[in-house]
Amino acid sequence: MKKLSCILCLLVLMWILPHTSVRGQDMNYTQYFSTPLYVNPAFTGINTGIRARFLFRDQWPSAPIPYKSYYFSADLGDRGLPGAGGLGIVVESDNPGAGLINNLNAALTIGVRIPITGFLAAQVGIKAGIMQRRINYDDLVFTSNFDARYGNIYQSGFTDFNANKRVVPDFGAGGLFQFSSNEGNITGDLGFAVDHIFQPDVSFLSVGTSQYPRKWVGHLDLVFSTGPAGSSNAMYVSSSEPLKINVGALYMNQSNLNSLEFGLNLLKYNIYLGCWFKSTLTGTVNNSCAVLAGYKFNFYDNMSIKFMYSYDIQVSGALQGTGGAHEISLILEFDKLTIFGGGGGGGSIPGSGGSGRKYGGPMECPSFY
Repeated sequence: MKKLSCILCLLVLMWILPHTSVRGQDMNYTQYFSTPLYVNPAFTGINTGIRARFLFRDQWPSAPIPYKSYYFSADLGDRGLPGAGGLGIVVESDNPGAGLINNLNAALTIGVRIPITGFLAAQVGIKAGIMQRRINYDDLVFTSNFDARYGNIYQSGFTDFNANKRVVPDFGAGGLFQFSSNEGNITGDLGFAVDHIFQPDVSFLSVGTSQYPRKWVGHLDLVFSTGPAGSSNAMYVSSSEPLKINVGALYMNQSNLNSLEFGLNLLKYNIYLGCWFKSTLTGTVNNSCAVLAGYKFNFYDNMSIKFMYSYDIQVSGALQGTGGAHEISLILEFDKLTIFGGGGGGGSIPGSGGSGRKYGGPMECPSFY
């Protein structure tokens, strides 16, 4: 069955490669809140301290060749940095084309913080990196390999094996507003980003072009707390631990394809529970419902590890029966770790007018995730 799938993919590739309008599409992670630098580089350093995030996605596991993705990012939020924002790194890999193609993206991100008031700040971010696409021709079978009677017995006459890899520069940018209520029991962010700004040509062969399509992203997240802000990071939890509710939405447009994701997560006793709805709005409409569970373990007052698992249940569309998708994320947080002297350990919040409020204020508290 796997061999048959590879042959079918080969036939598709043989038809596609000579054409000039080949386009790709970025991965749509269910746990987009666990991949913030992937969504919008303006998230770089939005909270003080250091955060490292790992995510694995296994999509369509019931298909002959599943689609797997790997994500890693780390960012430093330090108000002692020029621009009082942060620095970050993002690395992502996936295997589209039934596993015949491997994509590897790596980038550096920079965030700049613009204080407006003690309860409102803006951040802008840029991403600069590379996009690498690789294809293994050993996995492909060409028409010159075939004998009419004995099948695949000849060595291929295809000689352009230098076209097995393509590396191009890639850039993105974004901005967001971060806000909080006066009491700190309502926080949130609203942002917009664009990726692959210059639509790099990722074609393997010189006979055609394959411009990677520009991606537009809009996102909104609100967090409601039933108790004092920041208490969820305590070393020990109790019955008085406030319930936190995150309501969010993510919209993406790429190559005339639109998708929307919205839902909510709950946090109580350091346990996460959530439910999200995902839909493609153009072309063949596919709808899925994702359920999420996770746990946050506090090593110390300002050091924690978070584990989350989500599963996409395909509820309608042509992708029913593919097995949905599994996602596993791991997040390490060091909230007060500082390198340039402007971490979460002290100092007034920029824009607070020297009111003496510390970095532990509502807009510098550890995030919901």
